Order: sequence, then structure tokens, then C-alpha cells
Amino acid sequence: MKNLKSMTDEALVDLYAHGNNSAFDVLLNRYKKSIHSYIFYIVRNQDLTEDIFQETFLKVIMTIKQGRYTDNGKFKAWITRIAHNLIIDNFRQERNENTISNDEVEVDLLNDMKLCDTNVEDNMVQEQVFSDIKKLVKHLPDNQREVLEMRYYQDMSFKEIADITGISINTALGRMRYAILNMRRMADENHIELSLS
Repeated sequence: MKNLKSMTDEALVDLYAHGNNSAFDVLLNRYKKSIHSYIFYIVRNQDLTEDIFQETFLKVIMTIKQGRYTDNGKFKAWITRIAHNLIIDNFRQERNENTISNDEVEVDLLNDMKLCDTNVEDNMVQEQVFSDIKKLVKHLPDNQREVLEMRYYQDMSFKEIADITGISINTALGRMRYAILNMRRMADENHIELSLS
């Protein structure tokens, strides 16, 4: 029999669906680190990360065992999407979604940094700006925040974001644009200076 570790995700899913538990162990070992890191990166809480991680793989197990997994060659994206949806569910429980309208000014808050040597004062200003940005990000609607975090903090392409979240690339781009506009508006309303210069 072919070595399980060299099998494709889909072959392992099929084996597991037919009762081979070792096949699932290989899948779990293959993706547990990246899924765990993905969850922690967004929720920033170890206990919550563990809860969501366990729930993610419980849903994976149930879906495969019930024969509801559709083989589309994107097993990792599918698991990541399950984790992503559980994270969103958690955020929704914590607070009501707040929709903010947009104006027609396009500004990129996160790409305005000058390349230069910094002194202690510059470092303090930079730390304050980054702290303010993190606070603003927390107040974005869920769908805008997730795209922004995936793009800037996880360095994902818009195609990767679209695959994981199940939206079109244009929708991902639109959410990023609205996120930046909303952050600029909130910064203006709260007299927060986001410039490093």
C-alpha cells in the first residue's frame, strides 16, 4: 500500500471516509500548524484559538464522515474556510455588526511610510500609529476587517482571500477599499493622526 504521507489530500479524505483513521491523522498533521497559526493570528487569544481549532477539525470530521465533503482539489482552502467562518461567528457573538457608509476618497493608510533611519522619537510615533491602526481595525465590520487582516497581516493575495472566504476577487478588493475608507473616516472623527511623517 502506498505510503499515506505521500498521498494527496483527496486520496486521504477518501480513505478516512471509508474507515482508515490513520489517513485523517496524516491530514491533521499536514495542516494543524498552518490552521492553528491562522486562527491565532486573527483572534490573538490562546484559549479561544484552541477552542476554534478543535471545533474546526470536529466539523471536518463530521462533514467527511457524513459524506458531505465535495472533492474540489482545495482541501486546505476548505479547512481554512471552516476555521474562518467559526472565527466570524465568534466575533459576531462578541459584538453587533456595525455597517459604515463610504465616501469617494481613496487613501491607503498602510502604505505611506518613508524609508529613512529612525530615532527614538520616530519609533515612539510609529508604535503609536500602529497601535491606533489596530484599534481602528477592531471597529471595522467583520467582512472588511477579515480581508484587511488577511491582506496586510498575513500577506495573502486577493485571489487567496477570495478562495478562502468564498467571495469574488472584486468583492475582496471592494471590502479592502471600504475598510481603508472607514479607517480614514474613523481616524478623522476621533482626531487620530495616522501619518508617520
